[in-house]
Amino acid sequence: MAASHDMVVSGVRPGKVLLVGESMGLFSAGEEGPCSEVGSFRASVAGAELNVAVGLERLGQHPVYMTRLGSDPIGDRIRCFMRQNDLDTSLVGTDASRSTGFMMKSKVERGDPKTYYFRKGSAASAISPSDIGSIDCAGISLMHMTGILPALSTSTMEASEALMDMSRANRIFISFDPNERPALWKSDGHMRRTLLSLCAKADLVLPGISEGRHLFGLDKVRDIGQAFIDNGARYAVVKDGPDGAYATDGHEGVYVPGFKVDAVVDTVGAGDGFAAGVLSALLEGRPLSEALERGCAIGAMQTQVVSDNEGLPTRAELDDFMARHERADVADGTIEPVLVSPD
Repeated sequence: MAASHDMVVSGVRPGKVLLVGESMGLFSAGEEGPCSEVGSFRASVAGAELNVAVGLERLGQHPVYMTRLGSDPIGDRIRCFMRQNDLDTSLVGTDASRSTGFMMKSKVERGDPKTYYFRKGSAASAISPSDIGSIDCAGISLMHMTGILPALSTSTMEASEALMDMSRANRIFISFDPNERPALWKSDGHMRRTLLSLCAKADLVLPGISEGRHLFGLDKVRDIGQAFIDNGARYAVVKDGPDGAYATDGHEGVYVPGFKVDAVVDTVGAGDGFAAGVLSALLEGRPLSEALERGCAIGAMQTQVVSDNEGLPTRAELDDFMARHERADVADGTIEPVLVSPD
């Protein structure tokens, strides 16, 4: 083990953050029980890339979010939500022939709720390479995308490839969260091949343990991180659930423990909060240990609410949470970030 914790990510510079994805209406059950039987639902807005954009904006960054919405009440709600959160809507298109996707989520006393998606043929599924070609890259320093966009349709698959190519051609740092959603893909093999190909084109990948297990058959964060590096990424950040997170560049790695919370309300959106925390810190020039710490804190905060993004904090709220909450107990007793060398 080395004494320094200052692994620094190269290639990230201050600037706008481009995100492209599907935003959806979210209807959360107001009481426990099957969605077919409960009497009330609470309406809000969701979408992985949109969640990250909200998180970045609240932390003082400058996200630019592209999507397509239907000409319907859910689409109107999403536009209103974006304006309320000071998000630029200039790249939000309207498709009068397609509906905005939505989802219903059950309420449970413990564990993960059941979520039902209604997104097939949605407006966002028609995002195409021509949409990507219309983006003005001036001032954009980082692009973040997830594995959800390429899974929606053939059109969005092609748009995802175009987004990667455009970013590389313009020397834009690429962040990619595999965010596996098996139900969206035509086969497991297609999902695996596509995600590995996109991960190989990224500067930074943000997988979880389950994705490391599925894509590489590995369970340990260090092994998973190295596997993503060997696959082509420059940096890998592996989410280790409530225990913490690990980052590596293939030469050295750093593990940071997570933050304790009394009880988890809902884990949905925690990974997006983690991404917003990590990326905001990197855009500020912070070392990876601080980026992981911020990501873990925001991920923990997001587990305290039912909505996919209401737990995303301002800088003051983040600082207060980190000052008041203890760190998780990990297997090796680590409390401070520890820099580790590969075996």
